[in-house]
Amino acid sequence: MQFISEKRLDDDSILERAFALGEIPGILWTPASASTPVPLILLGQPGGLGPQKMYPRLLARARYAVAEGFAAATIELPGDGERPRSAAFDQARADLHAALAAGEPVTDDIVDRLILPLVDQAVPECQTALDALLALPEIGGPVGYSGGVISIGTRLAVVEPRITAAVLFAGSYVPRAIFEEARQVTIPLHVLLQWDDEGNDRQMALDLFDAFGSKEKTLNANMGGHTGVPQHAGEEANRFFARHLK
Repeated sequence: MQFISEKRLDDDSILERAFALGEIPGILWTPASASTPVPLILLGQPGGLGPQKMYPRLLARARYAVAEGFAAATIELPGDGERPRSAAFDQARADLHAALAAGEPVTDDIVDRLILPLVDQAVPECQTALDALLALPEIGGPVGYSGGVISIGTRLAVVEPRITAAVLFAGSYVPRAIFEEARQVTIPLHVLLQWDDEGNDRQMALDLFDAFGSKEKTLNANMGGHTGVPQHAGEEANRFFARHLK
């Protein structure tokens, strides 16, 4: 891990550092004055760390995490930002948009081509990021995962034992194969669902929640579109992590 920039935010209470893991960009937010190592929340997101994309929303989530005494970090997804593009992914995304524009069903083939290669690449990259982040003296674990793409979070919850609790955002298409993996998830889950999400198959999200094998799982559903998650839902997610990571 190579840190490439740093700045202090919110009256010096948060230290924000941009880093690179080889070709993978990322951002780490830590409490500026923590005296002991703190737990980590890995922030999932649908791509684009730039100021015109996900950064403002990620920073808002990081502020909540740091206020609770956690560190927060995120990495750029494959094919986004300055990372190399995938022709196959771009074609699958074009096919998805064409189906939606025509009012046609989004087929399993489109969803598989769009999501499964992304999961296969992103999950090992997240694990590599955890290796580097947990080696830092200011971070001591345990680890939570928060965000989307929900298929990435589902796979991580199955294969990564260092993640002990997860807040998953239901807002993306899910391959049928991920439903089978969901049955293997056993960690505590808190799932956020926007009931009127224009880009989400609501029934698919409900079916996925039903498939999760966790004994402790909560569905927090709210009215509104994809970016309209109410403040109280975010606060409840923070309380969930406070229960399971401290």
